[in-house]
Amino acid sequence: MNKVTVLGAGTWGCALAILLANNGHDVTIWSALEKEVQMLNENRDNIKNLPGAKMPESIKITLDLQESCADKDLIVMAVASPFIRRTAKIAAPFIKENQIIVNVSKGIEDETLMTLSDVIRDEIPQADVAVLSGPSHAEEVSRGIPTTIVVGAQTKTTAKFIQDMFMNELFRVYTSPDIIGIELGGSLKNVIALAAGVVDGLGYGDNTKAALMTRGMAEISRLGITMGGKLETFAGLSGIGDLFVTCTSKHSRNRNAGFLMGQGKSMKEAMEEVNQVVEGVNSAKAALALAKKYNVEMPIVEQINLVLFEDKSAHDALADLLGRDKRKEYKTLEWD
Repeated sequence: MNKVTVLGAGTWGCALAILLANNGHDVTIWSALEKEVQMLNENRDNIKNLPGAKMPESIKITLDLQESCADKDLIVMAVASPFIRRTAKIAAPFIKENQIIVNVSKGIEDETLMTLSDVIRDEIPQADVAVLSGPSHAEEVSRGIPTTIVVGAQTKTTAKFIQDMFMNELFRVYTSPDIIGIELGGSLKNVIALAAGVVDGLGYGDNTKAALMTRGMAEISRLGITMGGKLETFAGLSGIGDLFVTCTSKHSRNRNAGFLMGQGKSMKEAMEEVNQVVEGVNSAKAALALAKKYNVEMPIVEQINLVLFEDKSAHDALADLLGRDKRKEYKTLEWD
């Protein structure tokens, strides 16, 4: 039995806490919100946004950050991406040397353009920071629906340790050294999922959505490889796998927010109706800034930023994408 703390009591944090507890580990959940801690302690079989899930009685739920971080084998960083730096900063004094922290949130810090693992390292330099990502909706993981995911770490030893902690007969975990590729795939797919939702909201069909997803992955791969990620990663679970599930699932907050915007609602109205953190909104700004920084062409990312922040109509954005100049699908492919 290993001692694990999950920092963050949102749907993903709770789902992973349930998984880890069912794997036989000693699990603590920390939240900064007193009402959230009280609600979870009182309603272990009625968890908000996780219908059908039950929180094992063995899981401790607390407001005490120092106790939560002390003497742990693994810390899971599961707060929403806008709160990663703040949480890492206040947790840092309680984190031991070489503490393994696995980040399971997805996003890019828009002020610094840092990946979330880099943000955690910036605030907790003594930690061994890894990432866990892939097509894995919390609603399904919490109910034991078969799921496959990938862990990226700086060493094989750390990757295998995390793999062993999470893996069971219904939750398969692969390992990879490509941390940057895994994080960029997990972050940028949320931006494309917003666009996919817009396509659905406009009432277009499968052809349109398939094209949007495919060309969206081309954009993610171009930027990711330029930044040091590997092509295999973008063709894998944290790339095309996560993109597919986020663009198509009823559970996807990003897809659902985009759907509402496609129907004519503003970004603010869509966010309010979804009533959860829509991480693709923050990532959209960061993705556009990274595209400019690395001189990578990302027309879908450009257009979704115009829809989100410049009040461009979704219909006009799609028309501009379809009306771009003729070109080859891949510049690297030539006729003999």
